[in-house]
Amino acid sequence: MLSGRRLDLLDPSPFDIEIEDIAHGLARVARWNGQTIGEHAFSVAQHSLVVEEIAAHIRPGLEPKWRLAALLHDASEYVIGDMISPFKSALGSGYKDFEARLETAIHVRFQLPPKTPQTIKTLIKKADRACAYFEATQLAGFEHKESLQIFGAPPPGYDLIIDPLPPALAQQRYLERYHVLAEAVGIIPAADAWHTE
Repeated sequence: MLSGRRLDLLDPSPFDIEIEDIAHGLARVARWNGQTIGEHAFSVAQHSLVVEEIAAHIRPGLEPKWRLAALLHDASEYVIGDMISPFKSALGSGYKDFEARLETAIHVRFQLPPKTPQTIKTLIKKADRACAYFEATQLAGFEHKESLQIFGAPPPGYDLIIDPLPPALAQQRYLERYHVLAEAVGIIPAADAWHTE
């Protein structure tokens, strides 16, 4: 990793996971394998910011730790990239086990439960699918009807106009949001919170 950490992919340690590495990697991983319109790819970092926002819209008053879980829901992709669901299924249980070990290490590193409660997983998945609906119709060439069939309707009262960010800005915004949530959760003291110049 650029931080100098060496992450054992078969047995990932929480001690080798840094938020800066996650933000850097996710800002450079393209959703839809880059098959989107616009000057910049829509990054997993920006996608994660939207998913966290949608989860809080669906469930007002969502605890900061679960908002942090939503922000980190695709964090493992800083190492393994963003694979489409059919390909993940084709790879089978070995891939899922690998991904689960990495997700557990990430959760432990950021003081979240190793396994996300099912109600929160369901909420995050719903927010993830809502974000995918907007991505599909605005960036990936899907018709509205087709996107509704695949991803379902976005939550009532939520709308989004996507403007894909350049990687450096997506990385910065991801880090900013992480630090706000980490402070709210108590992972970092308020005095140590990271602020942009």
